Amino acid sequence: MRLTTKGRYAVTAMLDLALHAKHGPVSLADISERQGISLSYLEQLFAKLRRSSLVSSVRGPGGGYQLSRGMETIQVAQVIDAVNESVDATRCQGLGDCHAGDTCLTHHLWCDLSQQIHEFLSGISLADLVKRRDVQEVAQRQDLRRVAGRTAQLDKIETSAVD
Repeated sequence: MRLTTKGRYAVTAMLDLALHAKHGPVSLADISERQGISLSYLEQLFAKLRRSSLVSSVRGPGGGYQLSRGMETIQVAQVIDAVNESVDATRCQGLGDCHAGDTCLTHHLWCDLSQQIHEFLSGISLADLVKRRDVQEVAQRQDLRRVAGRTAQLDKIETSAVD
């Protein structure tokens, strides 16, 4: 089974956005810093997410991105689909040319598995993930690490200004 980095990063970024939505628009730079995803890659992903009406952008100071609708109505499968990805358990990307240009014996089994995975992900909303204690604990740890990093940067600046 294969879920590409693009699909994983899109779901991660959307979950980060959902977790921080209560504070207003979220900048891609903040998501990049918390999740370790390059800013240029996030820009590409969010262009696709915006075209699929999953997010909207807010311009100006304090701008960034926000969910276009309630997190309870955005399913994980929609996020993956929006960035033109699929969860594919076949080796032929569903084309049926897996055995010397023809369909292999297990092709339909793997297609059925891919469909089951898509249905499973269609049953999970961003709100479902936000409610999970394990997700909240990881998000809290990331936020604390970010604050600690900024504090260390400020201390370094203050120390060099005094010298």
